[in-house]
Amino acid sequence: TMWTTRTIGGGGGRALRFGYGPYGSNRTSVFVTTAVFLPAATSMHACFATTATKQPVGFIGLGNMGGFMATNLLKAGYPVVAFDVNADTLRRFESAGARVVRTPKEVAAQARRVVTMLPSSPHVESVYTDASSGLLAATQTGDLLIDTSTIDPTVARKVHAKAAEKGVHMLDAPVSGGVGGAEKGTLTFMVGGSNEAFKAATDLLQSMGKNLVHCGGPGNGQAAKLCNNLVLGISMAGVAEGMLLGNRLGLDPKLLASIFNTSTARCWSSDTYNPVPGVMDGVPASRGYSGGFGSALMSKDLGLATSAAAAAGAPLPLGATTDALYALMKAHSEYRDKDFSAVYDYLANHHFSPDALQQQMNSGKNK
Repeated sequence: TMWTTRTIGGGGGRALRFGYGPYGSNRTSVFVTTAVFLPAATSMHACFATTATKQPVGFIGLGNMGGFMATNLLKAGYPVVAFDVNADTLRRFESAGARVVRTPKEVAAQARRVVTMLPSSPHVESVYTDASSGLLAATQTGDLLIDTSTIDPTVARKVHAKAAEKGVHMLDAPVSGGVGGAEKGTLTFMVGGSNEAFKAATDLLQSMGKNLVHCGGPGNGQAAKLCNNLVLGISMAGVAEGMLLGNRLGLDPKLLASIFNTSTARCWSSDTYNPVPGVMDGVPASRGYSGGFGSALMSKDLGLATSAAAAAGAPLPLGATTDALYALMKAHSEYRDKDFSAVYDYLANHHFSPDALQQQMNSGKNK
């Protein structure tokens, strides 16, 4: 099979803003492939039948992460029915071979399996449940919906229940691995939902990621993701503080990083995604903290984690402090859209105020 594809994404570290508008067209693209997992009708096991063509897969949310994920589905030979609120992004996808439509409802009308990658809980609720334009307004019994956004586990379970009422299978499948993992197709998916739905989604998820982990029932994928990003935020702030202290004490940053990376301070935030400019090539710190995982998104995830912890009665002293720190970065115009590793620059350039941090923590408004 021969395909024309191009690497696309939202660009500029932009987080999607969701709304609806008359974007795109209904032009049909022709795809020829050699094998396929068919979508479910009334049984999810129908997804494992093989025919001469792969059936269309819907994709909603074509930003920094979703753009690469949808591109990898195209590369794997799946016809993609795409929706995004950004008209330029849709035009790029159409020229890459996707069929673009104007609403989530139109996506569900043309694809029996749909993947979403959206910015927040309200976006997910709207895209799935809006009575006039949402996915569930056009789904059929046995369809499979896969939400890869990072949202509140409670909201994920609510949407799962809405889908189940219509006989639709759903998975919450947030990802880890960042924009680089999305581009390379090496993401980790943390999946919540039934065993049957997980098996039916495997071929799609393997086209976008490397590690698939079934975490249990509805909402458990989101719970795992929040725990992961809680640790990620804390560890990045810790590496930034350690590297800054070393710098102020006269240590060479590359030398100190090499010590971290062969000692007990070793972690992903140091050996793979170091926040100090000049220490590593190919990471956001090497390009002015552009691209990557935005500080505002890290603030969102930490806010979700601390809210979930409060509801569960789990104390998070370090998490609460890190949440407040990223809330301050989110409120700072210079740092809001920069990669979350810019916490090093935020601390190093005297933007940090202990009093402001304490006030942010006391306010309890860390989102």
